[in-house]
Amino acid sequence: MKKLITPFATALMMIVSFSSFAKTTNSNPSTNLSSKATIKAYLEAHTLSNLSSNPQLFASDFEYQTAAKPNEKFNKKQYSDFLKNTKGLQYDCMTTYEIMDENTNISVAKATMTFPNFKRVDYITLTRGQNSWQVSKVVTTYP
Repeated sequence: MKKLITPFATALMMIVSFSSFAKTTNSNPSTNLSSKATIKAYLEAHTLSNLSSNPQLFASDFEYQTAAKPNEKFNKKQYSDFLKNTKGLQYDCMTTYEIMDENTNISVAKATMTFPNFKRVDYITLTRGQNSWQVSKVVTTYP
């Protein structure tokens, strides 16, 4: 009996010691997301008022502007406040997007929102931080 307990105790100790080296999970939901997932999160935040990943979604130097008023720019705080103030408002539009160009540190996407009477196009620039993609600039046009 003594010969049976020793191998089991050794195996148990090995399992416990190996599990102590397990990787911890990251609490940042935007970590390791693809650029596509980040664009989808931006579109959900904007068109569906889904602000769940808002703090990590935008880069610290985020900038929003419209092509019609290029001198009127909004920073991360101003744009986040806008999203919070429009919480619950959902756009009645069909939304599509495409990634126009991407490399390891930057991605440019085009999102088209087709409303019943007009179109809105957002050109979205994403930058890659340490482990996540973040929206750094959005330029809106109404073609």
